[in-house]
Amino acid sequence: MIKKICCIGAGYVGGPTMAVIAAKCPDIEVTVVDINQQRIDAWNDPSFEQLPIYEPGLKELVAESRGKNLFFSTEVEKAIDESQMIFISVNTPTKDYGVGEGMAANLKYVEACARTIARVAKDDKIVVEKSTVPVRTAATVKSILEHTGNQVHFQVLSNPEFLAEGTAVEDLLQADRVLIGGEETPEGQAAIQSLVDIYAHWLPRDRILTTNVWSSELSKLAANAFLAQRVSSINAMSEICEATHADVREVARAIGMDSRIGAKFLQASVGFGGSCFQKDILNLVYIARHYGLTEVGDYWEQVIKMNNHQRDRFARKILASLFNNVADKKVAFLGWAFKKDTNDTRESSAIYVADFLIRERAQIHVYDPKVPAEQMASDLNALSSRSSDENAAHLTACDDVYAACDGAHAIAVMTEWDQFRDLDWERIYQSMTKPPLIFDGRNLLDRQKLISLGFTYCGIGT
Repeated sequence: MIKKICCIGAGYVGGPTMAVIAAKCPDIEVTVVDINQQRIDAWNDPSFEQLPIYEPGLKELVAESRGKNLFFSTEVEKAIDESQMIFISVNTPTKDYGVGEGMAANLKYVEACARTIARVAKDDKIVVEKSTVPVRTAATVKSILEHTGNQVHFQVLSNPEFLAEGTAVEDLLQADRVLIGGEETPEGQAAIQSLVDIYAHWLPRDRILTTNVWSSELSKLAANAFLAQRVSSINAMSEICEATHADVREVARAIGMDSRIGAKFLQASVGFGGSCFQKDILNLVYIARHYGLTEVGDYWEQVIKMNNHQRDRFARKILASLFNNVADKKVAFLGWAFKKDTNDTRESSAIYVADFLIRERAQIHVYDPKVPAEQMASDLNALSSRSSDENAAHLTACDDVYAACDGAHAIAVMTEWDQFRDLDWERIYQSMTKPPLIFDGRNLLDRQKLISLGFTYCGIGT
């Protein structure tokens, strides 16, 4: 029976997942480790107000268990040594060099974890892949563990996460399914059962699926590819709707009522972002081409191309509506996070739209309730489109939403934060440069109300 768990990586997956396990399994000691001292200090914040990740319900969950059976530490080797089960939950970014550049997953952090575990472990361990990894990564991890370790026995399981940021806690507590893959040997099946027993503390057994390890690894990539495909599909329809004067919301409602299709992920927008969709699809494209499946790779790559096109199209619409001149004009961005209820900005469409408009010398003023100014600057600088000083001259983070909109020529809704629906739009209208334009990249706002106030409203697919 598992009594001690260690999770390497205190990020968006490791932190919430371990907080839920600790809360639901009070008989198991859970330690989350990370080499980033600042991140660990934030998880240990006495007030619980400065946690490094914002997720609804997470603060309360951490407060329930931290210091009892949930611990956050930088003592990686100590936690590995004392644990029976070790989760690897580190970043797997897209390679930016060499073979597979721009597509393949960079597994250097996963490999580093495996080598540390192999060096430190003195007794048998179960190692769980929680990071999103390419199919057959478990074989690589197992090889490292068996050939560089201390002659102890390891079982490697695949347990991919299916969390949506903004609802991660609920996704863990009420998971549609938990997927666990392992070896089809007695030892492998025993390891699988030990992880099944943990999740069974709060989930019905029929939601816990077990497979071979390769199917589990591939299922994560496939799930994100299918979800992203739906977003790109409805966004492609949104452009046709604009050309034909159809309404993409009505089209989405009509097709979503077909039980074979369903209504989820049919909300047209400025494009998807986040840490998973683009990275996982590009990884899938690389795998397909690696095995000579050129047409398969081309098919999935088109999902990414459509997403990039939607962002570019949105930015160009802002430029065209402002008489093809945004130089020194103020454009207010409502939201910078890639979706509501998270402070994650990775691959956010706001970054790319801002980059386009700054290239045209626009002045971008951003209000986001959870994203700090330094993160916005870092995101923009990471594109290396221009110097950080030039970016700073064109990007202003605002603490007040009305200040962000004051004097603006246009407003772009980039994140679907609920609070944007209930702003004093008459006050905003009075404060803006006329004619005031609203580009609703999330189809969030009340179009008729805004038009009645005097705004020129431009939604997606309407």
